[in-house]
Amino acid sequence: MVESAKKSKKMKWRWVIGAFTTVLLAIALASRSTPKISFRFGHVISKSSCHCPQEHRYSGIVEDCCCDYETVDHLNEEVLHPLLQELVKTPFFRYFKVKLWCNCPFWPDDGMCRLRDCSVCECPESEFPESFKKPYHHGLPSDDLKCQEGKPEATVDRTLDSKAFRGWTETDNPWTYDDETDNSEMTYVNLQLNPERYTGYTGPSARRIWDAVYSENCPKYPAEELCQEEKILYKLISGLHSSISIHIASDYLLDEATNLWGHNLDLLYDRVLRYPNRVQNLYFTFLFVLRAVTKATDYLEQAEYDTGNPIEDLKTQSLMRQLLHNPKLQAACPLPFDEARLWKGQRGPELKQKIQAQFKNISALMDCVGCEKCRLWGKLQVLGLGTALKILFSVNGEEHVHQPLELQRNEVIALMNLLNRLSESLKFVHEMGAAAEKLNEGTVISPTRLNSLIQRTWAQLLRHR
Repeated sequence: MVESAKKSKKMKWRWVIGAFTTVLLAIALASRSTPKISFRFGHVISKSSCHCPQEHRYSGIVEDCCCDYETVDHLNEEVLHPLLQELVKTPFFRYFKVKLWCNCPFWPDDGMCRLRDCSVCECPESEFPESFKKPYHHGLPSDDLKCQEGKPEATVDRTLDSKAFRGWTETDNPWTYDDETDNSEMTYVNLQLNPERYTGYTGPSARRIWDAVYSENCPKYPAEELCQEEKILYKLISGLHSSISIHIASDYLLDEATNLWGHNLDLLYDRVLRYPNRVQNLYFTFLFVLRAVTKATDYLEQAEYDTGNPIEDLKTQSLMRQLLHNPKLQAACPLPFDEARLWKGQRGPELKQKIQAQFKNISALMDCVGCEKCRLWGKLQVLGLGTALKILFSVNGEEHVHQPLELQRNEVIALMNLLNRLSESLKFVHEMGAAAEKLNEGTVISPTRLNSLIQRTWAQLLRHR
């Protein structure tokens, strides 16, 4: 009996030593393959990331576009991303008017958020520009960021005619659902205090939104019977979906107990990189929106970016001109997407109405998003995509030769913020894509996986004590 007990005790100790050795080995492997990771009991914290340029997995011309992948990445890194990052921080592009309290027109809203990060803090009237309160036409400090009570991370604080800009209008966008003229139900939100990131909004409610988008309003692709226009609608939505997933993965709550945020490369791979068409559709959507911006060059250059702060307003105008007339962009990718080849033939007008109605339904679905911050970014980016569709297809060709382009202030704000979101997503994939793929080839242990391994092993140790 005594000898049996000793043998049992020895076996337990061998198991403990083996488990402990496994933990140490995992840490050693992680420290060799993952840069600058420090270990504290129960947590793995990434101090910094090594952004090494990766070899191009995607090459050649982006499908249905007029630029290649390498050129897009080069232009984004050298020109577009730096300019857009500055532009969206200016007072004019910082504030977005949105209807946050809406009833879902399709089903009862039962979405629940797990984190405080879902909530939105509205801007007080004293914060956003005085000129925004007037339908058509004091000062706003460049760093006047309010709505900061509580934790910031948890609170939402072809070419047109030369005389393009005729003042901001309040006409509805035919591609989107919201009544943008209903100012009584609108509120201004400071986008700089409300980053698009992980909010904990998951489960059936979140899945139902995307299921409805794809199954009811967006034809499945690829399908031989689909025409070019229907494929493009699918690719736009898929590219937007990819971008949203990338922003969640790039700014993820790794540990709720310690409020540790960082990159979740496993999520990046699982939701986007493992499906090459999702990455391709991201590039397509970026070029589509970029084409809308370049087509509206005269309008956007002449637009009044008035916030009552002359210095900031001049800076905004200067940044827009640098973006619209950049020689590198004009030389390398003068026509990102050729919209003139669409809506041809007898079915053209009917097809446009059909796809317009489908996109409008997708826009309406944003009212069914159960997370307030997710609803904010969903509405902004869908309005931005709707604005791109409006520029490219509502004022285009002989059918609309005498119809000038008219945009709301909010549409331009949404359009440029969407282009910035897509630009950020391309940059993150370009910089971190190779690392995420290596993680999932089994050559590197990610911080999140290592943390999980350690916690499971420690739990086993405690049970066998």
